[in-house]
Amino acid sequence: MILYAAVTLSTILLALFVNNKCAKLPYGFSRQQVLNAFSLLSVFLLLFAVSALRLNVGNDYAKYVEYFHLIRCKLDTPTVVPTEFGFNAVCILIYLLSGRNENYLLMFALFAFLTIFLFIRAIYRQADSFAFSFFLFMCLGYYFQSFNTVRYYFALAIALSCIPYVLNREWLKFILLCLLGATFHKSLLIVIPLYFLASLTYKKWQLCIMLAFSSTFLFLKEYYLKLFLLFYPTYEQTEYLEGGTSLINILRCALVLAFSLIMYNRVVRKNPRNSFYFYCNLGALVLYVCCSFLPAIGRIGYYLNITHIFFIPALINGIENKRIKKAVTIAVIVGMIGFFSVFLLKKAGEDGLRILPYQTFLYHEMVPILSDVS
Repeated sequence: MILYAAVTLSTILLALFVNNKCAKLPYGFSRQQVLNAFSLLSVFLLLFAVSALRLNVGNDYAKYVEYFHLIRCKLDTPTVVPTEFGFNAVCILIYLLSGRNENYLLMFALFAFLTIFLFIRAIYRQADSFAFSFFLFMCLGYYFQSFNTVRYYFALAIALSCIPYVLNREWLKFILLCLLGATFHKSLLIVIPLYFLASLTYKKWQLCIMLAFSSTFLFLKEYYLKLFLLFYPTYEQTEYLEGGTSLINILRCALVLAFSLIMYNRVVRKNPRNSFYFYCNLGALVLYVCCSFLPAIGRIGYYLNITHIFFIPALINGIENKRIKKAVTIAVIVGMIGFFSVFLLKKAGEDGLRILPYQTFLYHEMVPILSDVS
């Protein structure tokens, strides 16, 4: 836990030196650009080192070691692997380039590199303030939760990178990137309709119709669950079929919605980017409340509420009264620190997450996987 707190504090302090709105010189590099490069590289290396050096950290770490083993077996004999073909193809390519050696540590390091790179790049390109958005990114636990479900968080990083294409109406690039990402985690396909809907503008009567439709999920659960199983048949009769949602996520989305409604006319109404964030947050809240019975609804919601790292700073920047703006900023910072503290103290060691205690292959050995004991 001390390691995670130290990494979070160190990277946030380094992020304070980043100015992602600095002007570029026609020739050479300014002092701020050099400082940006040094700070960003330092942030990346710290996050990458912690992620790449871990061993059996994350609830499904051993399961992914099993996946990597099965993918390696495909090189010699036909083997069924339950992961997407893009993920499998990358792993096979790495195995071939590394002499067909079964090195799962290299696989975890590779996806850690790609995931962290995409997250930092997306924040740098899209945030009003890199430091503030990065602070929210770390305190909301997105980085540390990437120790679990490696494919999903890689897909989440791709989804975050897709947002500029949505805002610029570059639909072909957006769809192609989502299709590519879906070859690593097919849940990314849901982003195509969700982000498209969030990019539109609505009248009140249209929102009422959509909310009325959303309420049908509360009364037709069995029908929607059967429809879900058509796309995810492997979930049937497994523990993954159990739904569930997070009250914390509901509360977070509700607070952001209340804040955004207060600032709606000033910040949201005539700003396409903030309007997109507004509807992403509203959609996440509806999903958490109405669709909690669906498996892995939290993952779908994360595709939407990750925009909080951009939306909350945008809402705060819209406050004209300096005293109120300062008070709200302090309240958000204190709230995020409190959230992160609870996350480390109460959630990080639980079975559903299990990112504590931290272990590294430098000092520990991997436990036997299913193929070793069967």
